[in-house]
Amino acid sequence: MKLLQAKLSQYTAPQEAKAAGIYPYFRAISSEQDPEVVIDGKKVLMFGSNCYTGLVNDPRIKEAAIEATRKYGTGCAGSPFLNGTLDLHKKLEAAIAEYIGKEDVMIYSSGFEVNLGVVSALTGREDYILWDEQDHASIIEGRRLSFSQSLKYKHNDMESLEKQLQKCAPDKIKLIVTDSVFSMEGDVANVKEIVRLAKKYDASVMVDEAHGIGVFGEGGRGVCHHYGVAGDVDLIMGTFSKSFASLGGFIATDKEITNFLRHHSRSYIFTASITPASTAAALKAIEIMKAEPERQEHLWEITNYALDGFRNMGCEIGPTSTPIIPLFIRDNFKTFAITRDLLEEGIFVNPVVSPAVAPHDTLIRFSLMATHSKEQVTTALEKIQKVFKAHGIIS
Repeated sequence: MKLLQAKLSQYTAPQEAKAAGIYPYFRAISSEQDPEVVIDGKKVLMFGSNCYTGLVNDPRIKEAAIEATRKYGTGCAGSPFLNGTLDLHKKLEAAIAEYIGKEDVMIYSSGFEVNLGVVSALTGREDYILWDEQDHASIIEGRRLSFSQSLKYKHNDMESLEKQLQKCAPDKIKLIVTDSVFSMEGDVANVKEIVRLAKKYDASVMVDEAHGIGVFGEGGRGVCHHYGVAGDVDLIMGTFSKSFASLGGFIATDKEITNFLRHHSRSYIFTASITPASTAAALKAIEIMKAEPERQEHLWEITNYALDGFRNMGCEIGPTSTPIIPLFIRDNFKTFAITRDLLEEGIFVNPVVSPAVAPHDTLIRFSLMATHSKEQVTTALEKIQKVFKAHGIIS
């Protein structure tokens, strides 16, 4: 055995979980991603999706994707920098720019590649990137690729952020990067205070709205719009793989920044464009989100219903106030076992264990879609209460 294989063969955590019958990943779904899905021939309620709008199986979006495939084919066979720009891509960029309220938009092949390619490219060796310790992995990887000085601040702690800003040379670029809704624990960034500090210290702000769009703000425009600071945020990032019911991502900003990124962002220049189907699906999703506010209203109704239900049950859910509800277990093995038992009860949820969170912060991630009914949420609450009692999580 070569040295590489010999070293990697020592990683046996998946095999151990499988042997214990609690391995929770790669569960194959054989149906559409609706509030109810089929796994191993059995119908289960889906509370592990990130499609907060519930549009992923909407017939209007599917038809738009089919029509785009008929016209343009299945792919672009190249990056947007070369042969991979369609008039359909330009149409989507213009639609997002209008929707978000920014001068210009660039479309990337995934949300991860947006953060990777933007954060790594914008600042130089003598500049600074300031980032929340619970930022998404894509932001962290972008920061690692940058030559800039990296300053981490405590999670959503504005005093910690200001202390880090005070360390920065006044005449150098300072880029503050944060999630709007933190993807694991569902709490919301203090974007108003971040903007205030950015103005005080002449810093720029980038906000990842991956989990905010479709949930917050008029027409689902996100947390920055909800709190009235979108105009003061320099870069707003979003992904099509969640509320847009598609695949890809974007950065919305001013033309000076996009002009630079189009010629320096490596994950943009060297990755093939998103497919025509994905592009058309995202376009249709924007149209629906703006036209159907009742979808967003229902999402908040069932979110508040679920939050109240978990609190009354005695679950530890932290400071979340969003459709992402963390149910803290604080034990890796028990988190896996509960995920298994809930699936047997007909409830699909996602386990979150280290290194995604600290070992003492392991949790079950329960997430809601606008297409969930109150009856389905009630069923989930009852099943979770039963399983949590069996494992001694609640009394």
